[in-house]
Amino acid sequence: EEEEEEEEQEEITGGLLPQDLNNLKIEELNPLTPEVISRQATINVGTIGHVAHGKSTVVKALSGVMTVRFKNELERNITIKLGYANAKVYKRINPPDEKPGHYRAFGSSSFLDDKKRVILPLGKPGDAKCKYEVKTGPGATDKSAAEGEWELLRHVSFVDCPGHDILMATMLNGAAVMDAALLLIAGNESCPQPQTAEHLAAVEIMKLQNIIILQNKIDLVKESAALQQFDDIKAFIEGTVAEKSPIIPISAQLRYNIDVVAEYMAKCIPIPSRDFTSDPRMIIIRSFDVNKPGEEVEDLKGGVAGGSILCGVLKKHAEIEIRPGIVKKDQEGKVTCRPILSRIVSLFAEHNELEYAVPGGLIGVGTKIDPTLSRADRLVGQVLGEKGKLPEIFSDLEINYFLLRRLLGVKTEGDKKAGKVEKLTKGEILMVNVGSTSTGGNVRAVKADLAKIELTVPVCTQVGEKIALSRRVDKHWRLIGWGQINRGRRIEPESTM
Repeated sequence: EEEEEEEEQEEITGGLLPQDLNNLKIEELNPLTPEVISRQATINVGTIGHVAHGKSTVVKALSGVMTVRFKNELERNITIKLGYANAKVYKRINPPDEKPGHYRAFGSSSFLDDKKRVILPLGKPGDAKCKYEVKTGPGATDKSAAEGEWELLRHVSFVDCPGHDILMATMLNGAAVMDAALLLIAGNESCPQPQTAEHLAAVEIMKLQNIIILQNKIDLVKESAALQQFDDIKAFIEGTVAEKSPIIPISAQLRYNIDVVAEYMAKCIPIPSRDFTSDPRMIIIRSFDVNKPGEEVEDLKGGVAGGSILCGVLKKHAEIEIRPGIVKKDQEGKVTCRPILSRIVSLFAEHNELEYAVPGGLIGVGTKIDPTLSRADRLVGQVLGEKGKLPEIFSDLEINYFLLRRLLGVKTEGDKKAGKVEKLTKGEILMVNVGSTSTGGNVRAVKADLAKIELTVPVCTQVGEKIALSRRVDKHWRLIGWGQINRGRRIEPESTM
């Protein structure tokens, strides 16, 4: 019996299209290549908005994955680290009536069988006795609704950002990898709330054009209040990057209108143009040691890095380098960096194994790095790529900067001066976000719109990259502006044996 079940299991998991490294033609790949999107996400969508407006709940409604992973996050009901979840958006192609409910979002390990029905795993993917069935969404077992033929349109990765003002740095790290954003606004609170404005500004800095606004918690308010708030939202987004964005009323908890969100995600978010042919580069957003305490030596696994590929294609078994690597300071304060060299052992997108990984979505890279180097997010902010092909490491940056006119996310009652952004002064400490690195920066010199900043931690980046600047105001870091790197002082990495 068990053998039969295992055979059946293998047959069904074959619904994820096979990838073949030997016949891989990189120039023919695009973000909608079926072999790619059946296994990994190719479009990154961020969820942004004020704290407790339902960002994580919307991600759960769309993907079936709860992004809140940590005990202290659950207790306090706030997201602290960036959360991730993947979802596939399907469109029903048969029967072809265009009524609502025509688009659906499912988890990332779902796939189409040969009859083009959506198959979802019951239980955890990878279980030997993992059963599959046709489902219509997380929790529903009504078979009739998913009957018919579906087509896989998109595979989306959600970057679930924290809305809490103290965690603004984490949010900016997430914004570095987004292609589009869902802006959440709770229907039972006035609009705009402080972080709603601050996140929208951050998204404008990152030049995100595609925003879908979700008016959440619509089940808690009367229709007249919802319409009134709709006008408030319209007034709030006027003149911002989100001016022409659609506003969808939803209830994430009760799953109202979630199919409409899926439809808009398929129709309104253009397919990002990706660069598959240049040398691969990946920003590391989290890293861990996957070994359990007391593991036998021969069973030890190397460190795992999770991140988003910016360009190029990472392949299994490739030799990689991580920069800046191990950073040391000697007694004179001179900084030296030793890049980490290793080899890719495995590639994963959630539970789906990959032979090669393309830009978009969060990819887990299993390496042969000493796990102590990767445990507890130690590699965050570093850049991973092919050996010898990564950009320079900088310790000082010279930037062109632009300041916001006034502080966002601070309630300024009566006092007009309080919210004004002061000019940069020599010797002050700022927080600088480069890619997914947050580091301290000491302002060494300021002239017109140019500034020289000495970084506390060296970063691997290149000229022309955008960076965000935050200043400490009333014990909180607040976004005050952004800049572009003109040049900087490079650090020669030590040769690694």
